[in-house]
Amino acid sequence: MAKKSYDALFKILLIGDSGVGKTCLLVRYVEESFVPTFISTIGIDFKIKTIELEGKKIKLQIWDTAGQERFHTITSSYYRGAMGIMLIYDITSRQTFDNVQTWMNRTFSLASNEVEKLLIANKCDMAHNRVVSYEEGRQKAEEYGIGFLETSAKSSTNVHKAFEELTRAILHNSSIRRHESSTVTQVHRLAEPPNSISGTCCSTG
Repeated sequence: MAKKSYDALFKILLIGDSGVGKTCLLVRYVEESFVPTFISTIGIDFKIKTIELEGKKIKLQIWDTAGQERFHTITSSYYRGAMGIMLIYDITSRQTFDNVQTWMNRTFSLASNEVEKLLIANKCDMAHNRVVSYEEGRQKAEEYGIGFLETSAKSSTNVHKAFEELTRAILHNSSIRRHESSTVTQVHRLAEPPNSISGTCCSTG
């Protein structure tokens, strides 16, 4: 049997309303590029990135979910086996911030209790259009007892930091790591998204 080329495989899920920039963040992190057009993700898609962290080679399988309600039945099964979840909103849209509670509720009902979570306020490059303050985001994260960062896929602000912080939290979470072997089996089984499930969800930020 061939030796694995990595020390650990972590499954990370990106969730949030349509248009908050989930795909932009993923493309910026994995491909170091930014796509300014808006094409909404249909269903679910994923990308893979292998990083070195604390002396370990970690393979990240990062799942990008559609935010529209009509896709929730498709995407709900992907919460199972997730080891880290980014809850993302847009600082220029109050509704996406208000809906963080709905996404958190889905996480509570569909994901493992041990899953690591990080609240992300995206599009911080658009400060002139900001309607959700940094303090509001930080307080929301404190309510949930999770980390918080403001990011911009457009300028790359805090994008790598966000993924690395979440990965580090998973690495140090012995409870969620105990499920790693079963998670690896699951993500390999899910590694072929249904046909026509792809797309880009970027406007700016």
